[in-house]
Amino acid sequence: MKFTPYTYQQYTIQFIIAHMTALLFLDLGLGKTICTLMAIKELMYDRFEVSKVLIIAPLRVARNTWPEEVKKWDEVYDIRLSIMVGDPSTRKAAFYTDADIYVINRENVKWLVDWLEAHHKPWPFDMVVIDELSSFKNHKSQRYKALRRVRPFIKRMVGLTGTPASNGLMDLWAEVGIVDGFQRFGRFIGRFRESYFQPGDMSPYTGIVYNYTLLPGAEEKIYDKISDITISMKAKDYLHLPEVIKTTHKVEMDESERKVYDDLRKDLITTVGDEDVTASNAAVLSGKLLQLANGALYSDDGRVLTIHDRKLDMLCDLVEQANGQSVLVAYWYKHDHDRIVKRLQKEGYQPRDLKSSKDISDWNNGAIQVGLISPASAGHGLNLQDGGHILIWYSMIWSLEMYQQTNGRLNRQGQKQVVTIHHIICKDTVDEDVVDALEHKDVTQEKLINAVKARMEE
Repeated sequence: MKFTPYTYQQYTIQFIIAHMTALLFLDLGLGKTICTLMAIKELMYDRFEVSKVLIIAPLRVARNTWPEEVKKWDEVYDIRLSIMVGDPSTRKAAFYTDADIYVINRENVKWLVDWLEAHHKPWPFDMVVIDELSSFKNHKSQRYKALRRVRPFIKRMVGLTGTPASNGLMDLWAEVGIVDGFQRFGRFIGRFRESYFQPGDMSPYTGIVYNYTLLPGAEEKIYDKISDITISMKAKDYLHLPEVIKTTHKVEMDESERKVYDDLRKDLITTVGDEDVTASNAAVLSGKLLQLANGALYSDDGRVLTIHDRKLDMLCDLVEQANGQSVLVAYWYKHDHDRIVKRLQKEGYQPRDLKSSKDISDWNNGAIQVGLISPASAGHGLNLQDGGHILIWYSMIWSLEMYQQTNGRLNRQGQKQVVTIHHIICKDTVDEDVVDALEHKDVTQEKLINAVKARMEE
């Protein structure tokens, strides 16, 4: 297929070429993969500024998306790609393959760096592209530490993401630092915090800070710091996508069910039948309360305890109201998945997990009425817009990134129907806190994206 870039895609390609370090905050469906490939081709074949490129991506994207894009477009069909995924022997063989671009999944970055060092091999990649930069927001992770060790040897660096600050602007220190070599925000996160943030909630007994808030004027200073290497683009500004309708359906526990929830919330312990359920800290409590809102939770010995079927009842109503149209259901806990499957099968449906290439193909061909996905595994690299336009969130999650990416499986280029996103919320529970938190984080991220928005008219 011939690639004829839109104006915004031409702008993106030239931005990558013109900047030794580039941050591209691009929405789903804008063609970030082909734009990056086109820029690499010009840098490698026309300008001779790059000789060997490493692309770091989520596993599914590394294994499928990048090779498919190369095969899809005439303009980049001659680029030689080597995929370094799989077992160690397969990865080593891929490394020794003569290619232009080497693609590795992010989990194996540490392996690559360690293996090269152990065999006294110099770092061979003069350009590195991180596809989904937000997966490098944790500076304490093994992948981050490994990539940081070799960052001085990388001449060009590109970070791609649509969710740069899903947890707030504190994420930017690690993400920007790994791309620009810690030039703009410094080498230490402590100094970054001191410069732009002030302590928020903290323990009066230990002095431990639970969160930070921005200093007056700090937000604009952060945006200004990265403006020279950053552009953002929202799909709604460049693509003609159908409307998205978000709806909330509230369910309510009865008195006995509510008592189980309230006891756990107040006392960090509750009893279900003969089983005790305890929460050792606030993080564990949050997870337990989310499970309870969904209708079941794990006991202290790992058994699943069923509390109520309120959400299952609503889910069945929504699937029935779809009148035979394909429905995508997002779940979080394994017991959510198992209970959903059991209940829907009882109602005469045949729910199916969307995991393999065959599952995805069948979904897009309309052969699956109810598809089940976990946001943790379906956040990136899945094109599901051809198979349906209805998404039901059975479980609420704290991650804005996973939430937006999962919604983007249906709300993306090629979607021809109005996308409807349903949220099943248990009234007066932590579900409502999650909704509020997602909205707040979305506002923070939206401000960042607008501040570095591409100005092609300038």
